[in-house]
Amino acid sequence: MDQPVGAEAENKLIAILKVLSESSEPLGSITIARRLESDGVFLSQRTVRYHLKIADERGYTQPAGHDGRMITPEGRQEVREALAPQQLGFVRDKLELLAYLTTFDPVRRTGQLAVNTSIIFRDQFQRAMSTMKDAFKAGFCVSELVATANEGEKLGSVVIPEGKIGFATVCGASINGVLLKAGVPTEFRFGGVLEIKNLAARRFVALTEYAGTSTDPSEQFIQAKMTSVGQAARTGSGKILAAFRTIPAPARGVVEEKLALLKEAGIGGIYALGNTSEPICQIPVALNRVGVVQLGGLNPVAAAVEAGIEVENFAESGLMDFEQLHSFWQL
Repeated sequence: MDQPVGAEAENKLIAILKVLSESSEPLGSITIARRLESDGVFLSQRTVRYHLKIADERGYTQPAGHDGRMITPEGRQEVREALAPQQLGFVRDKLELLAYLTTFDPVRRTGQLAVNTSIIFRDQFQRAMSTMKDAFKAGFCVSELVATANEGEKLGSVVIPEGKIGFATVCGASINGVLLKAGVPTEFRFGGVLEIKNLAARRFVALTEYAGTSTDPSEQFIQAKMTSVGQAARTGSGKILAAFRTIPAPARGVVEEKLALLKEAGIGGIYALGNTSEPICQIPVALNRVGVVQLGGLNPVAAAVEAGIEVENFAESGLMDFEQLHSFWQL
């Protein structure tokens, strides 16, 4: 059955917005039409211009001189919401892809790491950094290595909007990427909120399966204000972001060796490593597998949100060279 004209027009608009969302530069109708064609969508330049006019009227795009159009934050949100039904399991697929693409060598300390990108208003940036100090000091992060970017620049695949500063943190998928290169596959199970007491992991009080979501669980839990990272950093007890993975039990020795090398390179993030086939943090583990609790890379950012600072987060936003990262304490 053919789609109604309205639905067909909306699909064309979303396809155009998706192309713009993947670009760090303004795009004109000719370039957009060519990129759509490479994705199997055939629209004339005239049709692209028509839909761009609609996008402008709705606030999804904005003109950028003779160079074409740039997508707005409202446009990015529309793309995410429109494509959500098609992306169940998208987060798991993205984690697996980032792990595969990670090329970091902890011995040579070269290569690319997976990162998260957070966007903060320029006038709130210094306060945000101050509120993150306790979380970094307590080690509630994958790494103290971070990066910043000004408006118009790019962190991972995210272009920083006008009036804001980008802040990149190392994503836990980097660890799984290093393990994968060592021949150890990781099963990505879920992201959640982990309750800790006296710095010891107790249980997950909320969780979202990666296979059933199109939005990263950390983003969801931060937005819902379900964490108390700042409190946990100050007192040793609270609720922090964490992820649950499993690895093959025979690979434990290799995993411990690689984790030690990663730690020497400034990358930690493993909060608890279980025993073969035994539950960890009240989560059952399959036969001949080992449960792993990894810290969420966005924990420091969650502390800033808890303090009332507005932050837009893009978990697993892409890859960055190790050389582009520097210590949080240098900011």
